[in-house]
Amino acid sequence: MSNVVVVKANELIDPQAQLLVSFLQHMGLPADNIIADQNQRSIIGNNLESLITSIPAEHRKDARYLSKFVVGAGFGLFDYSLNAIWNEVVLKLRTKAVMYGLDIFYDAAVGGSKAREFYSTEEHLSSLKDSVMLDTCRKLELISDTTYKKLKHILDMRNDTGISHPTSYSINAFELLGYLQNCVQDVLNENPTAAALQVQGFIANLKSLTGTLDNTTKQSIENKIIELPTHLCGNLLRTVFGIYVANDTDPAVRKNISLFAPKLWAACLDETKFKLGIVLEGYNVNLYKEKHELGCQFFEVVNGQAFRSPSERAIIVDDLLSSLINTHNAWDNFHHEPPHAAELYSFVPDQVSVIENQANRLFKVVLTCRIGNGVAYQSGVSPGAKPYYDKILGIAGDKFAPHVMAALAHYEIKARLGNERCRRHARDALQIVRGIVINQRIAECLDYLIDRLPDNASCVDSLEFKQLSAGYITWS
Repeated sequence: MSNVVVVKANELIDPQAQLLVSFLQHMGLPADNIIADQNQRSIIGNNLESLITSIPAEHRKDARYLSKFVVGAGFGLFDYSLNAIWNEVVLKLRTKAVMYGLDIFYDAAVGGSKAREFYSTEEHLSSLKDSVMLDTCRKLELISDTTYKKLKHILDMRNDTGISHPTSYSINAFELLGYLQNCVQDVLNENPTAAALQVQGFIANLKSLTGTLDNTTKQSIENKIIELPTHLCGNLLRTVFGIYVANDTDPAVRKNISLFAPKLWAACLDETKFKLGIVLEGYNVNLYKEKHELGCQFFEVVNGQAFRSPSERAIIVDDLLSSLINTHNAWDNFHHEPPHAAELYSFVPDQVSVIENQANRLFKVVLTCRIGNGVAYQSGVSPGAKPYYDKILGIAGDKFAPHVMAALAHYEIKARLGNERCRRHARDALQIVRGIVINQRIAECLDYLIDRLPDNASCVDSLEFKQLSAGYITWS
């Protein structure tokens, strides 16, 4: 039976390193500055064992890149060792991603791009750049902010000094040991945060739950959501949206999502919501009809129509304006207007959501419907639609008040101003607009019309008003 000889690191590697130098010289190859000098190798040999043994045995047994690190460091090839330890870190980060859930991870990593459909399995992790992997692990709290900063520095040094790139810089032993210590303590032995694990568990349970959430569970979920940091809320929203639009999602899961999604939506930053709007447009552009329909349904559930992409909203709002004015001019308009008005308002709930090149038509159509048709019944205005018209007029402010005033000169509205009821409604509409106007000249213009319009429909065409409003309204 042979005896096992335990050899200290310096006793093993230093003679071998000298043999390598001699061999290079014998071959006529450069031998200087190829491997670290004896003093640097000695520092590695004296400190390496304690660092490596601090890693749990179950993590060490498959850490092949860590073995390559030891061999490279022992022979003085520090740039090779840095590349090896970084590869071990990347493998560990991939393991964290798999444990956390690949759907959530890929949604956070590439969810806003057309490439998302090409990422689904563990093998696809190798297609992500190391920097993307690192950024995503930070977003999902699989690593801490401090660890992220350390690893970002190591990645930069690996890219600048590693063997994979031409470089004249050499790493010293203390730097290399510091990088190893960071990787061992902050990655190989670190677990995701409690909040990150909560999100992971929630998604896993959500996918498997086919029963309807009761009110107590729903309330509990909503309470947990508002405790999460905004970046995790954003990650959760993207993942929940992805589950909702997936073709193979059980309808019961979609129903459950619809119960808590409005609260999740409200907890997220606008940036996340706008990015989802771009994703939704991408489904339409790339002809994913079913996903686009489900996505539209999701945006309706969370009342997020204002966050659809500008190009999509422009088309939808234009169609809604056509539907609204056609309904207004059709038979039984009082009954049919409210759904059109409500949907239109969902796309323009505030001033920011108004697309500027649609402002003229938007406020002209809304003002036309708000003035009404002059009949005695309900004073000529749809009672169900009226609150929505008032809300839209109420967002005009300084920016769009001139569009409202200019609409009064449109032939279709001028024809209605001959009716006393319509003039009274026009005055009421202008008073709503006047409510949030700050610009004193615009306020003066509105006051002029409010005072005169009930008794004088032609005040809109008066020379005095045109001179008063000349800086804000272009008159033909």
